[in-house]
Amino acid sequence: MFKAKKLRIGIVCPYGWDTPGGVQAHVGDLADYLISQGHSVSVLAPAIDENSLPPYVVSAGKPIAIPYNGAVARVLFGPIAFSRVRQWIVQGNFDLLHLHEPAIPSLSLLACWAADGPMVGTFHASSKRQRAIFAVGPILEPVIEKLAVRIAVSEAARETLTAHLETDAIVIPNGIVGEKFRAGVARPEWSGNTIGFMGRFEEPRKGLGVLLEALPMVARMVPDIRALVAGPGDSDEFMKKVHPQIRNRVTFLGRLNEEQKADFLKSVSLYVAPNTGGESFGIILAEAMAAGAPVVASDIPAFASLLGQGKYGALFKSEDATNLARTIAELLKDKGWRDEIAALGQEHSRVFDWGTVAKQIFSVYEMAMVGGGGVRLASDTRSWTRLLNREGEN
Repeated sequence: MFKAKKLRIGIVCPYGWDTPGGVQAHVGDLADYLISQGHSVSVLAPAIDENSLPPYVVSAGKPIAIPYNGAVARVLFGPIAFSRVRQWIVQGNFDLLHLHEPAIPSLSLLACWAADGPMVGTFHASSKRQRAIFAVGPILEPVIEKLAVRIAVSEAARETLTAHLETDAIVIPNGIVGEKFRAGVARPEWSGNTIGFMGRFEEPRKGLGVLLEALPMVARMVPDIRALVAGPGDSDEFMKKVHPQIRNRVTFLGRLNEEQKADFLKSVSLYVAPNTGGESFGIILAEAMAAGAPVVASDIPAFASLLGQGKYGALFKSEDATNLARTIAELLKDKGWRDEIAALGQEHSRVFDWGTVAKQIFSVYEMAMVGGGGVRLASDTRSWTRLLNREGEN
């Protein structure tokens, strides 16, 4: 059935396409998979560099940066963006729209305003502190009700949606290209007693500071320990904050391409995710498990759920550097434990393979399209246009 009916699918990504992020990766991988199954896919997204986009991505314009969920989100909103969304919908002649994060001021919310017909929304955010941005006045709930089906990427994201908008969702996890990570090659320069960290390390919520606080304690128990940090950011500036005692144990690798990322996760002795909050899923954990890396993660709800409450990876008390140091040292000294959670994690990671996840999403598409009829412009968007024009004047 997945291949039986070829659809024209419009996907809206709210965040800047050329800025690394879990939502962008999810949308790109989903689009690639759907296209591989013969479906026609167009992705609408903000973009800084419009000349380096995949052929299926349409730029709606350059994003602007706003604080969101402990980080900086690059989104696009306003009357000009609304006009571009409407034009994309008309030209696309879509059977269905799939809108990501439609509850924040973004292209996805604009598309939900602009369109009628089969629409699916995926909610990624998980936070107890986002009521102000999640509820942009009484206009939001009627818009979200236009979605035929709602998806949450985790129980944490579902609970956030329920708490803020008093609606429910089907839980379907983020997907990964599992075979890519299982095929990674261990590199000697990244092997040995190495701890791996990957992410936007300058963001406090990613928790690199917690890991670096734990590192001197680990070094007393594991003298040759090294921390390898991959991801975007100013490593020179960050290194100034690292205690001189451990600077020679920390190596910043910069941003890795997909092949390097798979090799990195295959090489390290442990992958550590010390995030302090604001995570709804933890796609890097699924990728690390697929590569066969034993995972250590903070016990924030999304991570604890993904790791089966400690069955598929070791958990430590969030923001507790001493507890993290003890967990790392114990794992490095106990190869049997490391091998056990690595094997269990790698097997568990298969539930996140796109071949499994995309079929679940496609089943939701079929539910949304019951009754027939494609996507069309909403008959009356005057109230939204007036609102956007007022916002543009402020």
